[in-house]
Amino acid sequence: MYSKSLIAVFAVLGASGAVSANEPASQCNTAPVQCCDSSTTSSDPAAVAIIKSLGINVGPADIPVGLGCSPITVVGAGSGAVCDASPLCCEDNSFHGLISLSCTPVNLSL
Repeated sequence: MYSKSLIAVFAVLGASGAVSANEPASQCNTAPVQCCDSSTTSSDPAAVAIIKSLGINVGPADIPVGLGCSPITVVGAGSGAVCDASPLCCEDNSFHGLISLSCTPVNLSL
């Protein structure tokens, strides 16, 4: 039973785009591309501390997250956009830049 549940979680994460790699920035349709200080997973101790302090429920899944994020505006996306850290497309950016949830890396030059 446990293995079926785990497979279902991975299927949902894969379908949501949370596990894909370096999509073009133009394909980020959930919100502005975020420039994050780092990208990690929700089980990372730094992420856990933020998640707990904000009372976020991410469930049992280990989801990709961005830490210390700020939006890259539409004007900045595409050629000429600069992010010296981790450019990410995240599904939930509602935590004032402290953490963004369900993130995928993006390529700003595509």
